[in-house]
Amino acid sequence: MKLELSLIKKIKPILFIILIFPSFYWFINLYLGKMGINPIDETIRKLGEFSLRLLILTLLVTPIAKINLFRNIVMLRRMIGLFAFYYICLHLSTYIILDHFFNWNFILKDIYKRPFITFGFFSFLLTIPLALTSNNFLVKKLTYKIWKRIHKLIYFITPFACLHYYLLTKADKTEPLVYFFIIILLLLFRLINYLSKKGSFPR
Repeated sequence: MKLELSLIKKIKPILFIILIFPSFYWFINLYLGKMGINPIDETIRKLGEFSLRLLILTLLVTPIAKINLFRNIVMLRRMIGLFAFYYICLHLSTYIILDHFFNWNFILKDIYKRPFITFGFFSFLLTIPLALTSNNFLVKKLTYKIWKRIHKLIYFITPFACLHYYLLTKADKTEPLVYFFIIILLLLFRLINYLSKKGSFPR
């Protein structure tokens, strides 16, 4: 028994609304002056945290799909991944436009001098090929094998994004450390699964 494809198709528009809602909510609150004493910083932080959670959720889909009942949940992974990219773009755009008003000289120096900005920007660059190839046309053009190799970049993007968050957090680092722990578990799951298939690991 597993979730029917028809049910997954019904879930998709609901998931779309759930995932897009926070962005409208935060920007409306920013406009209304309800984002605290440092509204732009708070908006950037909210967008960044949510994008990291979505990246982790994207990694989480595969282990969940190993359970027969939830096998078809992989059909939702592309949407979740694209929303992660959407929030990463909003996170970066808010930093560039609202925080620094297109001051490219300062922004480039910031990327170079501050490690947490460096890791964040590098994570963004790595997400671009994933977003561009997240359509059926390019899957066919590239072949599934090449497409799958490109999308393994997620194994680097998520830890880098988490490191960006960890270095950014100045006080209580519990949350980024929890995310690191989850990411390590999810990557270990994939490594064990890979070695099991290759016969290099006890089944």
